[in-house]
Amino acid sequence: MVETIHPVTALEGSITLPGDKSVSHRYGMLSAIAEGTSQLHNYSRGADCHSTLACMQALGVRVEKNGTDITVHGVGLDGLCAPAGSLDAGNSGSTIRMLSGILAAQPFATVIGGDESLSRRPMGRIMTPLAQMGARLQARDGKFPPIEVTGGKLQPIDYTLPVASAQVKSCVLFAGLFAEGVTTVREPMVTRDHSEIALQEFGAEVESLSGTITIQGRPALTARELIVPGDLSSAAFFLVAALLRPGSRIAIQGVGLNPTRSALMDFLAMGGARIRIVNLNQSSGELVGDVIVEHSAWRGGLLEKSMTASLIDEIPVLAVLGAASEEGLSVRDAAELRVKETDRIATVAENLRRMGIAITVREDGFDVPGKQKFRAAKLDSFGDHRVAMAFSVAALAADGPCEIEDAGAASVSFPEFYTMLRGLSR
Repeated sequence: MVETIHPVTALEGSITLPGDKSVSHRYGMLSAIAEGTSQLHNYSRGADCHSTLACMQALGVRVEKNGTDITVHGVGLDGLCAPAGSLDAGNSGSTIRMLSGILAAQPFATVIGGDESLSRRPMGRIMTPLAQMGARLQARDGKFPPIEVTGGKLQPIDYTLPVASAQVKSCVLFAGLFAEGVTTVREPMVTRDHSEIALQEFGAEVESLSGTITIQGRPALTARELIVPGDLSSAAFFLVAALLRPGSRIAIQGVGLNPTRSALMDFLAMGGARIRIVNLNQSSGELVGDVIVEHSAWRGGLLEKSMTASLIDEIPVLAVLGAASEEGLSVRDAAELRVKETDRIATVAENLRRMGIAITVREDGFDVPGKQKFRAAKLDSFGDHRVAMAFSVAALAADGPCEIEDAGAASVSFPEFYTMLRGLSR
């Protein structure tokens, strides 16, 4: 699919974003192993989150879909069944990493893999702790999908993450649900805590203090009715779009504002972005509010260390904003970008250069000088949803129409993206 994006004068209007991808994954998995029938509202339409549901169905869980309302008939901790074939996680790293923690406790062997892109993503970080808990795992070349997980009775562990990762943390915590005793995960820096919140919502005993999370094994998980908040990572594209185009004003309603993901708002505000949060409240354990953003001159900034880890998914679109900023954007400590859906340092640099934007690339990041102008160009998502959306935003500020090859990659997380973007364009 080739999408042609025309430059716009401004963006204006009010939008409600699809359900948060990270939260949807966790609700989909935990509702499947809870006792009873859960109702999940505003579940993400993204292909990744539906890969999670498809995997749970293959494991014997009945799932009913009515648009973004999902009914999951939970089977309890011990009710999953051996699938008829391999599980397909599609393009979803979240699915394969977090679900492997549940598969590690099952009394059967399961093979889980995905598409070509997912098959290039290393899985050693989950294989190590799961093996310590007693599961047996085999992978292509010792670390790449597909993974064969031979489960069984798990032992609790006290595990320190070598690299901060919410997905790896969640994998170990989900495995810890099945182990007799207390499983502890220690993270080098605090990552998003959607798993801890979701586990508590379903009735697990979870405690978190200063980067140390403990979970008591064998809880009685109970079905719930939960509302998935609007996706903050999806909001990033509209926040940047409004900051790029003079005269823009966008209101984004019902956005998840979890404090462990507040780095985006903080970083933009520190650079001078005019962003307001109103109607703040709590829903299903998550903080939710409306975000209003208006065009403002953004100074730019430096991303490094813990801030880089917190904003790793937003870096492609922040690179676009950096090019138009006053002082530019420098990114450090972002080697993790090399093993995302694409090598995002390389794909972001390639598209920026096609648009006439100067960028200096390093192994763990890049520098984008500010005060640059975007030229019309033929762009490529390289099959990466965040790259597709980031450069659709860049195209709004170009000097002519831009074509984006494989723009349909956006549907992995945000099928409504192009419709929503056109609806705001003036």
